[in-house]
Amino acid sequence: MILIRVLNFLLKLFIGLFLCGLIIGIAGYAHYSKDLPDVATLKNVKLQTPMQVLSKDGEIIAIFGERRRTPLRYDKIPPIVINAVIATEDARFHEHFGIDPIGIVRAMYVGLKQKGFSQGGSTITQQVAKNFFLTPEKSITRKVKEMILAIRMEKELSKEEIMALYLNMINFGSRAYGVAAASYTFFGKTPDQLTVDEAALLAGLPNAPSAYNPISHPERALTRRNWVLGRMLDQSYITQAEYYAAIRKPLGANYHSPQIEFSAPYVAEMARQFMYDKFGENAYTDGYKVYTTISKTDQIAATETVQKHIIDYDIRHGYRGAEKVLWQPNETPWDFEQIHQTLNKYICYAGICPAVVMTSSDKEATAVLSDKSNITIAYENMKWARPFISDTRQGAYPRKVSDTIKVGQLIWVKKTGDNWELSQIPAVNAALVSLDSDNGAIKAIVGGYDFNLSKFNRATQAIRQLGSNIKPFIYTSTLEQGLTMATLLNDAPIVRSAGSAIWRPKNSPPTYAGPLRLRIGLGMSKNVMMVRALRAVGIDYAATYLERFGFPKENISHNESLALGSASFTPLQVARAYSVITNGGYLITPYLIEKIEENDGNGVIYQHQPLIACHNCADDEIIAESTPASLANVKSESNINEEPDKENLKADDNLVLPNINTDNINTDVMPKYAPHTVNSGIAFIMKDGLRSIVFGGSDWQGTAWRAKELGRKDVGGKTGTTNSSKDVWFSGFGGNIVTTVWMGFDDHRRELGRTFRAEAGAVTANPIWVDYMKVALKDVPVIEDVKPQNVISVTIDQKTGLLPQSGSKKMSEYFIKGTEPTTYAIQEVGTEVTDSEGNTSELF
Repeated sequence: MILIRVLNFLLKLFIGLFLCGLIIGIAGYAHYSKDLPDVATLKNVKLQTPMQVLSKDGEIIAIFGERRRTPLRYDKIPPIVINAVIATEDARFHEHFGIDPIGIVRAMYVGLKQKGFSQGGSTITQQVAKNFFLTPEKSITRKVKEMILAIRMEKELSKEEIMALYLNMINFGSRAYGVAAASYTFFGKTPDQLTVDEAALLAGLPNAPSAYNPISHPERALTRRNWVLGRMLDQSYITQAEYYAAIRKPLGANYHSPQIEFSAPYVAEMARQFMYDKFGENAYTDGYKVYTTISKTDQIAATETVQKHIIDYDIRHGYRGAEKVLWQPNETPWDFEQIHQTLNKYICYAGICPAVVMTSSDKEATAVLSDKSNITIAYENMKWARPFISDTRQGAYPRKVSDTIKVGQLIWVKKTGDNWELSQIPAVNAALVSLDSDNGAIKAIVGGYDFNLSKFNRATQAIRQLGSNIKPFIYTSTLEQGLTMATLLNDAPIVRSAGSAIWRPKNSPPTYAGPLRLRIGLGMSKNVMMVRALRAVGIDYAATYLERFGFPKENISHNESLALGSASFTPLQVARAYSVITNGGYLITPYLIEKIEENDGNGVIYQHQPLIACHNCADDEIIAESTPASLANVKSESNINEEPDKENLKADDNLVLPNINTDNINTDVMPKYAPHTVNSGIAFIMKDGLRSIVFGGSDWQGTAWRAKELGRKDVGGKTGTTNSSKDVWFSGFGGNIVTTVWMGFDDHRRELGRTFRAEAGAVTANPIWVDYMKVALKDVPVIEDVKPQNVISVTIDQKTGLLPQSGSKKMSEYFIKGTEPTTYAIQEVGTEVTDSEGNTSELF
């Protein structure tokens, strides 16, 4: 009886305790779960994924974001990785319901036995719940919530969905989040290329990413990897043979930077700045893919060409000396530790790296690099280094290496082929921008020598005087007012007095040929003819007309120096303006971003629709208030002297990256045309005039003759050089590509100077343009321009531009209908006679 009573008591106690526990459990569940998030949101979770900037062909240019992550679908994750993770983190993953009571009991038993809880009882599902919904604090409350969420997740999501979330979310160290990023970061591979030992290494990292990091702690990582392999063997995921083969392999882990197909840092920064302005910090975490308009081939050509010609300029102007002298030849040399500490303070710029000279003789010098390797610089690879004296003067070439390179100097070197050359960080800079003239798509853009050296984007931000690069636009305004390519303008000196000041615009070179046709004045860049043409139409008209090419009115001078390019613009503004001439008179808008995609499957959230030039449209009449040009005005001496306010000069705000609304995607596929700002006939004639600058005439040579090297008939362009050669330009076209090149110093006071010849647009900027266009035009068909209906071709006398007499030198010239010559040239009659014996005498 006593036994029965005891059993009844124990049964009642057990039932009571069970009911109490159940009530407490239900109450606790209700209490802790009332504020928990809905696990169903994990079906559409947006993982923190960096922004990618890509070329138009989908090649990665840059990645922005703290966390490197490339989300994968479950079916793209190899079984060997999944099995390694299950063996390591949650052996009963496929059996439990979110929490693993057996695992918890085992962890508690081991913890009590070892007097410390080294084993965790959290399942993979719990870890997903913690990482997505909870804070990392260690408390009973957080643990209970984690369990509740894990149970709910198992009801809402499949095991495959939970595993995919885990392997895409978890931190593997070295900023790699998710198995795809970890595979590349440590092995330079995609997950499907991983071997058993590599998968085991990755599976062991999430438990303690820093402690087991194979880069910083290889011994710990090796021990951890082998432990994971043992777990995989115990659970029959690998065979005994696979286990022994895997543990014998070295770690083989190295850090791999994000996979960048090619470098275009100025492009990447333009895209990054726009995305940040639009989306804030989410730009770096929401996985946007920003497709730009540039191509790999064109961009690499642009970058390499600009860098090469900057170095060429720098070499021409001489060696400015060592970066720093660490010790004098008569002093105790530094030890290697001091040397390397100093070298590590410097970085390489476009392949130019720091080095410290250890020995120097007549024929060669030796130096050490920051990676502790030793190099040799032979005389042949430093003989260019005549001393820089000023921008216009250089010293004698060195006769031996030790004249220039001395022991203890910190110098700059560059590897070319198998040889190391003496170099230096260039002081000069340059920019290049290349556009599709039909729609404004930027094909390539370079903002300077090296982005790490200077993040200032000279292609879009440097507002520089234009020099003769402005002449085609002013000449276009004169064609609008009745002048023609055959109009004679006097190529003779001009002197204008304004009080005590005297203005004498000069040709460069300062030679004068008397009356010349306007085409020759453009082709040979005759400054005084440009001034007379400006006077013919009036300063205000010409200045206002420049706005038709997209030039900001705030930057335009209202005085006669406008004819010589005193106005200041950015290279991008200039390239846009030349596009108007090239495309038939349409003011296209340059753009860089082609489309933006989201990473969560929503697809394209922005697709740019450019305003394009219309080559088949009827030419609308473009009306402007003005008076016809008059050659009677060419001697006028205007007192207008309005220079733009330098504080108000405009660059390219919202020009390249327009303000977009991602909530209202434009699905209209009908083409939209750019504003037609210049008559197509006039644009056609001016474009033909720009070809003359390349190909010249029968008895004269254009300033851009170097462009003949391209071997195409559809190229043209204009040189530009400002006073004292502070800025040099070349802008031109080939096919449907317009490219502008600028070179100068960031310090506006410095001149580009001279060596054996003066630096100028024709000799300094034009070669950059030619070398780039050799690549950019490689697969671009030659364009045959169709003559507009309002343009006629007339045979004229080469000297006078009038209708030819018999015996005259003739040529064909384009005119707008109604402006062609109607009178004949007066044929000069000789005043000498020759008798039968061959003697000559004057008639009068």
